[in-house]
Amino acid sequence: MSPHYFFSSVTRSSDLWTVPFETVKLDRSEWGTGDFVVGRVTGKRNRLYECETKTGRMADMVLGDLLVGALGTRAATLEGVGDWRDTTANRELDALTSAGLFGRATSISPMLPELMRLEYLGHVTRKGNKLGMMDFVVPAEPRVLNIPVILLIGTSMSAGKTSSGQVIIRALNYLGLDVVAAKLTGAARYRDVLKFRDAGARNVFDFVDAGLPSTVCSESCFRTALELLLSKIAACGADVLVVEAGASPLEPYNGAMVISYLRHLACFTLLCASDPYAVLGVQTAYGRHMKADLVTGPAANTDAAIRLVKELSGHTALSLLDRKNYPELITLLTEALKQQPRKAAG
Repeated sequence: MSPHYFFSSVTRSSDLWTVPFETVKLDRSEWGTGDFVVGRVTGKRNRLYECETKTGRMADMVLGDLLVGALGTRAATLEGVGDWRDTTANRELDALTSAGLFGRATSISPMLPELMRLEYLGHVTRKGNKLGMMDFVVPAEPRVLNIPVILLIGTSMSAGKTSSGQVIIRALNYLGLDVVAAKLTGAARYRDVLKFRDAGARNVFDFVDAGLPSTVCSESCFRTALELLLSKIAACGADVLVVEAGASPLEPYNGAMVISYLRHLACFTLLCASDPYAVLGVQTAYGRHMKADLVTGPAANTDAAIRLVKELSGHTALSLLDRKNYPELITLLTEALKQQPRKAAG
């Protein structure tokens, strides 16, 4: 009887659950970003011992479970930092995200328990060759993206980007528009783009579709992935694209490149901010190159916060969690979409 594996969501583009594979321990010098590896769950169980599976559903993990994930890097300001390159001689791994991003944690928030620990059992191989995320990337004919873009950026992770994206997508559907959505930077987690699809986006994309477990990578590597994703999005023929740049454009996730590529297509930029002072920080860092059309997130939770955003930065803030603000949002989006893109991306 073959072992029972849990396939994390970074494997969702693969065929690992339908086509047999072998598990082979490889020398550390043969490891690489995006490699599929098998880990056995160890350590003391806590609330982080769960896996986001290939369908996006969450599964509880117990000691001894076999989990298939991918080697990668994370640099989250609020939760944790880690890299597969920091694995030691004992080859223990940490689940840097519940989506199966494997590495060795180097810095974890004191607000979190220990990350789920895994014993490295080996790489996923077929016919003596290791398999990784890039092996299952579907190529696309190069295309130019030339539709309006609603750009969601944040001052940090957990600033309300995904929640705001859901509201925006529903509003665009209300206007009768065909919407596609994408999360172009961040660390692998399927549930974010699934929320966009549930909100009404016809198609959803993220960097996993381009073979990346996270976008903490070289600019050249990310550029190749981004251009592939934009070509796939362009092939959809939608009316409008809603894009989330995960984390913050100032973090090492290549968010600045997304803004550079899409700046001339962005008819509406939403800045999701953790607090009013974070709005000022992003504005100071980017200056005239980062002009938000609207601020939302926790920085717009109260009237006092909204006034402070205006005082510090001059930006208008609006809570998208309050349904009474939806008519104003619809008006803002309608006016923004009257603008034609000035220049195609790419």
